[in-house]
Amino acid sequence: MKKDLLSARKHIALVAHDNRKKDLLEWAKFNRELLSLHQIYATGTTGAMIDSELGFEVKRLQSGPLGGDQQIGALITEGVIDFMIFFWDPLEPQPHDPDVKALLRIAVVWNIPVACNRSSADFMISSPLMTEPYERVRPDYESHLRRMRNE
Repeated sequence: MKKDLLSARKHIALVAHDNRKKDLLEWAKFNRELLSLHQIYATGTTGAMIDSELGFEVKRLQSGPLGGDQQIGALITEGVIDFMIFFWDPLEPQPHDPDVKALLRIAVVWNIPVACNRSSADFMISSPLMTEPYERVRPDYESHLRRMRNE
């Protein structure tokens, strides 16, 4: 296992399905002051909403169906994203459902905390670990990769 030292300024991905964008925006407004201390990444429309409503820089990616979920997944594997708030809609089928599942899977693979609803997001953002450096265990997949190369 490798360890990454996350700084007090976290890199947070914010993602929301269409039916949950309003919920995420309300949550972000409520937590505006704390979120402004961190680097925020967001997919397409979600990023535009947060940027205009909250008034601080949001690194905007493509919309989810156009590859934004995959962009966030890539940032997770590169060690850029520290945690993700993803208000997904479990009751509505998504045209890019395989991308959504892949994003959630990659977050688990790389030990990234994920909040999927307002309650879990509240617990995560109110943690004392939010504003302090944190040593996260990052899985070491070298032995797995060596096995794959030898097969």
